Amino acid sequence: MIYSVRTTVGRENIVAELINSNAKANNLDIKSIARPGELKGYIFIEADDVEIVRKAVQGVMHVKGVINKPVNVEEIKHFFEAKKAKVSFKEGDIVEIIGGPFVGERGKIQRIDKVKDEVTIELIEASIPIPVTISTELIKLVSREKVKKE
Repeated sequence: MIYSVRTTVGRENIVAELINSNAKANNLDIKSIARPGELKGYIFIEADDVEIVRKAVQGVMHVKGVINKPVNVEEIKHFFEAKKAKVSFKEGDIVEIIGGPFVGERGKIQRIDKVKDEVTIELIEASIPIPVTISTELIKLVSREKVKKE
């Protein structure tokens, strides 16, 4: 059975490590501990009984509680599936906006922020060049900048 454990947001990794240490020290039969990256404030523990999970989390900092009802694997498997590869954008690429207030507009990438997963583009069809910062999930590649030969 898989059980959900509520944690303090941002402390999921620490909680998982502490629970693992606690389970080993007390010889508890914890089969696995999983922490999906996109689900904040929760980790999943696989054990035969909820009482084993309760003993494993007892005294662990940042644990908010254990949800008594087991989780169906089908409900959470999408958190663990591999994501499709992202298109890597380069400065100078022409892109089309596919979401947000500028849907359908085209622009040229001026700057890329890989940490925030955002790009700053200059709208092509605007009468005044407007720089717009937008998530890479809201744009699609139209054409690559051609490399100039000298």
